[in-house]
Amino acid sequence: MSHPFLSQELAFYLTPPAPCPYMPGREERKAFTPLNLGTNNPEAVHHLLARNGFRRSQMVSYRPACPNCSACVSVRIPVKDFVYNKRWRRVLARNRDLQRDPARARATQERFALFKTYVGQRHADGGMAAMSFSDFRAMIEATPILTVMIDYYQPRDDGDERLIASALTDVLGDGLSLVYSFFDPHAQDRSLGSYVILDHIAIAAQAGLDYVYLGYWVAGSEKMAYKRDFTPLEALVGADWVRYDPE
Repeated sequence: MSHPFLSQELAFYLTPPAPCPYMPGREERKAFTPLNLGTNNPEAVHHLLARNGFRRSQMVSYRPACPNCSACVSVRIPVKDFVYNKRWRRVLARNRDLQRDPARARATQERFALFKTYVGQRHADGGMAAMSFSDFRAMIEATPILTVMIDYYQPRDDGDERLIASALTDVLGDGLSLVYSFFDPHAQDRSLGSYVILDHIAIAAQAGLDYVYLGYWVAGSEKMAYKRDFTPLEALVGADWVRYDPE
């Protein structure tokens, strides 16, 4: 791939086959390129790649490249067209006491403790459950582009506050990309996962950004089921983003 902001052509690589985390019994492969090599403008490069279905993990951009499967579909929310139905208004009302605090993407013990609680409850059988603080720091801090942590705090009766949700978020040229979010799994009545997405839609609208990128939709995967509830959705089909009904 060549482009005016590249100092040389990007090199893409393939990961070896590995068990698919979304489709039992299948294997996955990913195409990836290092964002800290071959370019003098990693933010512009990743923005271009994100518009073509790539996601960021630390210092690389990647997308699925499975030879016999195309189940992973890149999806995003068009901010201006998003509909706040009764369900979403109730979620916003239940969380109106929370205080948003955008901050630098830094690993802290407070965030790590919340992350470990979340992963231990929601994804205990996944690879993230064994992550150390060093692993967590790499996930949060290893980024060549503009990345923020958006924290959500719940005020307490003693005047203090506690971290209840946090989202690692990339800022792209046309939107926000939710890299990873985690929250208190015991606060089920708050629907915190949905609230974080709703609040990102609000942040994007306030900043004049067009989209919130949600990553991949995989039909039949319970881990991805929540994404179909945010309408309208756009999906990358071929080279074009089109309105998409995951039902």
